[in-house]
Amino acid sequence: MNKKINNKYDLEERTAKFGKNVIIFCKSISKNPITNPLISQLVKAETSIGANYSEADDAESKQDFKHKIGICKKEAREVKHFLRMIVVAAPQLKEEARILWQEAKELNLIFNSIYKKVK
Repeated sequence: MNKKINNKYDLEERTAKFGKNVIIFCKSISKNPITNPLISQLVKAETSIGANYSEADDAESKQDFKHKIGICKKEAREVKHFLRMIVVAAPQLKEEARILWQEAKELNLIFNSIYKKVK
């Protein structure tokens, strides 16, 4: 049976793809004293989303799961912030950043919903 998987709902795959897209985006940014720390912070925040989701998936308790999902939602929000700052430093990247910002927003909403449902 050839079953097609919808990766939009596979959060492990979705966060990994998002990480890849953010890294590719960051490689396109001109490096200078302003963009360097923003790029670093953006990559750290974004890669933390996928890493913490993977840890949540293997959580040892509901409390551990909720904590890791909470980190995911905070990091997704942080990604939105750093994308906004990069657009200030490199306005020509506004459209690419907007697409990534939208994905960060959706991930933040997804993780926020999961977080609220965990008792």
